[in-house]
Amino acid sequence: MISAGDFRNGVTFEMDGNVVQVIEFQHVKPGKGAAFVRTKYKNVITGAVVERSFNPTDKYPTAFIERKDMQYLYSEDDLYYFMDMESYEQIPIDKSKLGPSFAFVKENTEVKVLSYKGNVFGVEPPFFVELEVTETDPGFKGDTATNATKPATLETGAEIKVPLFIDQGDVIRIDTRTGEYMERA
Repeated sequence: MISAGDFRNGVTFEMDGNVVQVIEFQHVKPGKGAAFVRTKYKNVITGAVVERSFNPTDKYPTAFIERKDMQYLYSEDDLYYFMDMESYEQIPIDKSKLGPSFAFVKENTEVKVLSYKGNVFGVEPPFFVELEVTETDPGFKGDTATNATKPATLETGAEIKVPLFIDQGDVIRIDTRTGEYMERA
């Protein structure tokens, strides 16, 4: 059990039959009245974000989310297949559970598969990946305006904005959390 007074960023707990994770919290002690905890939390299954205030003495059961290292193998229609790195067992996961950051994952990449009580609800790719640019317009000499970008298609099919000096065939590093170009690899 965890009390609302012990909430920290990243804490997961069960509330009203749902598993939620604290995104932001703030202990508030007004001059008049009782203290309370203002939080922003996310339902880990649906992804819905809610803001709510709690009494610091409220208690909730702690939820343990299993993060298992797996390797992405291949996709077939709307199913994506992952292999457990320890038992070599393959499991299919529906495309709807992957999330937008999965667009930067290529085959044979290690990811973390998130599950709660045996039910898979998400896939966490590595924070940074290196991918090859397969298609982009050429940058022209003299196009040196600050922070000028152009669209580029990566080897996974994802599209991002890159600086003008990036050419087709370059390998670049991408932050999968934001989907932004970081640097040349």
